[in-house]
Amino acid sequence: MLSEVGPVEIDVPRDRDGSFEPKIVAKRKRRLSGIDELVISLSAKGLTTGEVQAHLAEVYGAQVSRQTISTITDKVIEGLAEWQNRPLDPVYPVIFIDAINVKIRDGKVANRPIYVALAVTCEGRLDILGLWAGEAPSVTGAPGGEGAKYWLHVLTEIKNRGVGDVLMVVCDGLTGLPDAITAVWPQTITQTCVVHLLRNSFRYAGRQHYDAIAKALRPVYTAPTEAAAMERFLEFCEAWGERYPAIVRLWENAWAEFVPFLSFDVEIRKIVCTTNAIESVNSRIRRAVKARGHFPNEQAALKCVYMAIMSLDPTGAGQRRWSMRWKPALNAFDMAFDGRLSTGRK
Repeated sequence: MLSEVGPVEIDVPRDRDGSFEPKIVAKRKRRLSGIDELVISLSAKGLTTGEVQAHLAEVYGAQVSRQTISTITDKVIEGLAEWQNRPLDPVYPVIFIDAINVKIRDGKVANRPIYVALAVTCEGRLDILGLWAGEAPSVTGAPGGEGAKYWLHVLTEIKNRGVGDVLMVVCDGLTGLPDAITAVWPQTITQTCVVHLLRNSFRYAGRQHYDAIAKALRPVYTAPTEAAAMERFLEFCEAWGERYPAIVRLWENAWAEFVPFLSFDVEIRKIVCTTNAIESVNSRIRRAVKARGHFPNEQAALKCVYMAIMSLDPTGAGQRRWSMRWKPALNAFDMAFDGRLSTGRK
């Protein structure tokens, strides 16, 4: 019998009538439930089936096949389906959306986006609303990658699960995404992540100018009003527009989705001007998928990502810190949006 402390030999007494039903160790059972939990926990931390096998052999002296380990982790698929279709809250103050690419072998290995939607509840808690695997390149006839059309499908599904109102959606400025958000929730404000804008700006600049450009752009996104931000942006254009016209064009194209947060209280600004909340989740997902290289199919990729996010914050300390951080912002949201947030608490 395989247990958390290693192989254990048990002596099963004979039952002439065959009527006895063991309770602790069921008939024909070869491992205790603690081993299953251990395997799932190790897999969630990014270990491959081979690494889990080696760990069990080294620490517990137990010989477990890779197929058995894969069978154990497949148990989470049923929980994934139930979690993915659970009812959601009627109102969320903010939803952060982003996608992370993973390699999936579907005929040939190709990058496929895994779409992630992370919401903040009316009580200030983080809630990952779901995971969705994007379409393969062969389906769309175009290279694989994050697309606004698929985001429309994701947001519609979220709405169908009970989300009737979202005050603000924070995203990375993908072309066509604001239209998709407006089509699902017409009153929702779309806010482009400032950190993404800065990163994209640096792509067009020489490394020797990174610090100077960052310093010149800081007055733009820290301006007290939209008018002041425009003045600072015109100053940036005068200083850098001739050398880096692509940066100017980037900010001009994103301006409509960049400025909304400038109209709100500083408490809201600190929270929504960046997608750091979902970036931290993505970093945990990347850590889990990096060791595997690529996945044999879409289900294997979703299983890995699901186990990674389910292992986030096991003690709940992170949720408590996040709730405290969000209290001032939630009060500001309630005032700024005319009580729409209070409706979600009823």
